[in-house]
Amino acid sequence: MPQGSGTPIAAGTWPPASGRGPCAVSKRENVPATMRDGVVLKADVYRPQTGDPVPVILMRTQYGKDAAQIQPYRYQSPEWFASHCYLVVVQDIRGQGASGGSFTEFANDGADGYDTVEWAAALPGSNGKVGMYGSSYVGATQWLAATATPPHLTTIVPANTASDYYDGWTYDGGEFRLAFVEPWAMGTIGSTAAANRGDAGTAEQLEADSAQSTRWLNYRPYQQFPPMHPGDPAVAPWFFDWIRHSARDDYWKQWSIRDRYANVHVPVLDIEGWYDAFLAGGVENFTGMVQHGGTPEARAGERLVIGPWDHIGWGRPGTGLSAPLLSAAGAAGDSPVNDLMLAWFDHFLKGADNKVVTGTPMVDYFLRGANIWKSATAWPLPDTRFTDYYFSGSGAPTIAGRTGALTTTVPAAAQPPDTYYYDPLNPVPSAGGHSCCSASSGPQGPDDQGVVEQRSDVLTWTTGRMSADTELTGPIEVKLWAASTAVDTDFTAKLIAVAPDGSTENLNNGILRTAFRDGADHATPIEPGRPYQYTIRIWPTSYLVPADSRLRLEISSSDFPQYAPNPNTGEPFGQSANVLGATQTILHDPVHPSEIVLPIVPAGGPGSAHFPVTR
Repeated sequence: MPQGSGTPIAAGTWPPASGRGPCAVSKRENVPATMRDGVVLKADVYRPQTGDPVPVILMRTQYGKDAAQIQPYRYQSPEWFASHCYLVVVQDIRGQGASGGSFTEFANDGADGYDTVEWAAALPGSNGKVGMYGSSYVGATQWLAATATPPHLTTIVPANTASDYYDGWTYDGGEFRLAFVEPWAMGTIGSTAAANRGDAGTAEQLEADSAQSTRWLNYRPYQQFPPMHPGDPAVAPWFFDWIRHSARDDYWKQWSIRDRYANVHVPVLDIEGWYDAFLAGGVENFTGMVQHGGTPEARAGERLVIGPWDHIGWGRPGTGLSAPLLSAAGAAGDSPVNDLMLAWFDHFLKGADNKVVTGTPMVDYFLRGANIWKSATAWPLPDTRFTDYYFSGSGAPTIAGRTGALTTTVPAAAQPPDTYYYDPLNPVPSAGGHSCCSASSGPQGPDDQGVVEQRSDVLTWTTGRMSADTELTGPIEVKLWAASTAVDTDFTAKLIAVAPDGSTENLNNGILRTAFRDGADHATPIEPGRPYQYTIRIWPTSYLVPADSRLRLEISSSDFPQYAPNPNTGEPFGQSANVLGATQTILHDPVHPSEIVLPIVPAGGPGSAHFPVTR
């Protein structure tokens, strides 16, 4: 039966052979499409054997059109979708795979996406309607095409992708996303771009370096990163652009999705995971389109799905790809994307009245802890009670243990601050998180935090025991009063669930580089010793906190290798290997009331163990 039916998929059996449609399918490889500047891109075209005009489903990928993002445990095959009487087109983007031109990440996918949509709409047998799909950068190729407003684009289905390619992709809170960006740039896009241009030696070297990615995560300065050949402009000039442009300047704004929702005129099905590398941006794309989409149909036709998944493998049990605490969700947590996407395309491309949308925006989310799917009509959820919990008492380890508490009242009397020493050469190790793209380099998923919490440079504050089961779903903010001896440093925040037996797991995390406290578009040094109030965005979560459990907040200044350790020097990012230690001071008193704002959701319906593909 099709994916999403509730039947677990055994490891090694993906994609399932069942669930095919009625149309026989033929395939033609390397079909050329000429872009406006004369560059020829190549696509594989899967044609259903029918005499009726049919819609087009398009994927534009930098990861190989032959692969079509089927593995690991993601999409059904293009031939499977074509069997449902769709004309399926899978194209290598510029400078990758079989396509011509020079590869530069982000730069060409707006214009090339527009041209490809219009080319695909005019293929023999097409009825002129085009939908797009794909995950990660293949989600970015959809958004970049959609912001160019091609007239024949009818809908997009981006998964695991962002709203901005500075904020929430290359950087987060102003800090470089080291464990994601370096291995991805080396082994996934740098090597394939080298192979495309015939540079076999560089491609082989990048693949080898990527296989040893943890060796390179300690290398500084990033602007001289050896695997990417800093002296050779043919290899990866785009990587060094990312280092030089460490603020959200015009380099990044030219591709930003969040600045262009009004240009997108089509309904969007957004698919995300609670520990995905681009969760925050995926949620922002949904809310941004609901508020600012370019047509009433687009604004009303939004649907957001957030499941118990990280970036790769989408959390299927038994595959060994995901964190154990995600796989523990069992079959209820399987991704419904193929059945859902087929129903979505049937509705928007074929006019099927299948209730995949109901005329208002929809949010489907997996409540971890309860292992059920729930639904809402908005994000944040309409009944959310944003509740302030204030730091009280010492967050540092003492002989009697950690005494820091989170309470719903502001401290009534003066409290001494807490201090710790942050050494960039001895950063706090990442334990889970929302990185990408494999556990060996980019920490992903929920992990126990016991080892991390033993460090003297990690402070904690904990609630009392919950008197009843409590749903926590939505965005989270920490308003932190802090001072540093540095002119620029980082503060990290991590929300933890603490079980009655004392075991812990991270629900999500965030970071802020202090130089970007007033906005991502410019860096401003801080005055050493002066307290500032910093707002740290912890990425969204959904978790049922059982009665007798607690919530804990960790505060520190590093999360390595998920993020590059801030050297504390205030020098331009990535240009120097210099580092300085810093003494950090966390204040929590009536004048400086540090707090975390939690999204508490009142008890609602029972939810469902099965994802609601249609309504």
